[in-house]
Amino acid sequence: MTSILIIYTGGTIGMVESEDQKTLVPFNLDYILSYVPELNKLDAKLDSYSFENPIDSSDIQPADWTLIAKIINENYKAYDGFVILHGSDTLAYTASALSFMLEGLKKPVILTGSQLPIGMIRTDARENLITAVEIATQKINDEPVVKEVAVFFEDMLYRGNRIKKLSTEAFEAFFSPNYPVLAEAGVSINFDYSQLWTSDKSDFKLNDGFNQQVVVLTLFPGISAELIKSVLENNMLKGLVLMTFGAGNGPSKPWFLDIVKAAVSRGLVIINVTQCAMGRVEQGKYETSLGLLNAGVISGGDMTFEAAITKLMFLLGQSDNSLWVKEQMVTNLRGELSTS
Repeated sequence: MTSILIIYTGGTIGMVESEDQKTLVPFNLDYILSYVPELNKLDAKLDSYSFENPIDSSDIQPADWTLIAKIINENYKAYDGFVILHGSDTLAYTASALSFMLEGLKKPVILTGSQLPIGMIRTDARENLITAVEIATQKINDEPVVKEVAVFFEDMLYRGNRIKKLSTEAFEAFFSPNYPVLAEAGVSINFDYSQLWTSDKSDFKLNDGFNQQVVVLTLFPGISAELIKSVLENNMLKGLVLMTFGAGNGPSKPWFLDIVKAAVSRGLVIINVTQCAMGRVEQGKYETSLGLLNAGVISGGDMTFEAAITKLMFLLGQSDNSLWVKEQMVTNLRGELSTS
């Protein structure tokens, strides 16, 4: 029998109405089977772990990512897979962060959430939870089908470091702009086996540590030199995600490129990520991105913003060697980055 550990961090999926039906309160996962009795039909032994103080996902911090990863690490040999219940607002960040922390992963780590609390009549939480657990139990020749950090939401299984939240209203809350879905759940769960990630590392390892001395700078028409200087000349800053136009384009004005080049020369790691929901950065394709390339800015390719910022924080937490960090940022570590 497959054993699955369900980890509840907080968020809408774990909320039920209070007795007075005026507020929402987190329910104890010990009673999960009374809310979702269908889980009893799965050939799986289910255990649960709940954060002592469940948190709204908008309050998630790198320390919480570390806690989740440590729970998985401590229980890695005891369970066949893990399902993480998480609020949807920052789920893409957590999924990305965990993918980088959990090196050599050979078991499923499936995150899911919901748009409505599990205690409500029209909730999407029940189906999301049931299918996430079912996916985590899937095996072929006694090997897990999924061996990566993935997200299941409204009939779709996505690579965790490839998703973005799309809607605050629709049940189809997420999408994967630059990578195919891993599976679709209809009458059957249909996996696209060619798209699943398998680590080439022989051993599982938890890599801890995030450097939070990073910032995001979004370009816009009319942005001033004074504003850009105030950000890039901050001596505490170690990394910056530059949100650019189109395929990685920015102002071609000398004052802008001079500020950027000076920051890079001081050791600041700057990664270029497009503001567009889909597509990739191609530095040098247009003259307006060639200056950034020549200034030492590195391309984020087709990484999502959520993957880029968590990867940058993670790598800076592993080393203060900016050259190494730059090399790793453009290396496909966990399937977050297309290489062609």
